[in-house]
Amino acid sequence: MNLILLGAPGAGKGTQAEVISNTLNIPQISTGNILRAAVKNGTECGLKAKSFMDAGALVPDEVVIGILKDRIAEDDCKNGFILDGFPRTVPQAEALEDMGVQIDKVIEISVPDEDIKARLGGRRVCESCGATYHIEFNPPKVEGKCDKCGGNAVQRKDDAPETVIDRLKTYHEATAPLVDFYKGKGKLTTVYGQSEVSETSKLVLEAVNA
Repeated sequence: MNLILLGAPGAGKGTQAEVISNTLNIPQISTGNILRAAVKNGTECGLKAKSFMDAGALVPDEVVIGILKDRIAEDDCKNGFILDGFPRTVPQAEALEDMGVQIDKVIEISVPDEDIKARLGGRRVCESCGATYHIEFNPPKVEGKCDKCGGNAVQRKDDAPETVIDRLKTYHEATAPLVDFYKGKGKLTTVYGQSEVSETSKLVLEAVNA
């Protein structure tokens, strides 16, 4: 099964992609990861991408999709894959179709903006080991210190309130139109994010298997 996960930053898309990946035994494909791998491996598309990245420019959609097609042609994708973070715009979704990438289902994880602001605004990440906390829902035992390694648990720049507002604005302008795009094709299922991650996972897996 070939899946796309949609959702605003902070909606828990990455976590749910991991749950689906482990349950269905299909790979979770992040465009950032496959771009870096293609550049490192020196593939034809990777070399094209590197020329744009070295110049500080955005990698064009056709190059990204070329790298994506190379990735989904690998053996571990023969039973399906999950796209996390691509497409981000309707033109990218159309380009994906034009290049013959077949998508079976699109799962949208819907979380109100105010909940996302609370989730991300309260998130703290250990600078040393990457462990994550939340000042309200999962605080470290000692404020500002990681339970696991004693490192500093800090707010990332991405999670600062003004950055979160900007990220949500970009999502609503550029990515949210994909909801209607895939709804029009009869491929979209919306799952409403719950306060408990496990409850959201249950709903996501039900949507995948429906």
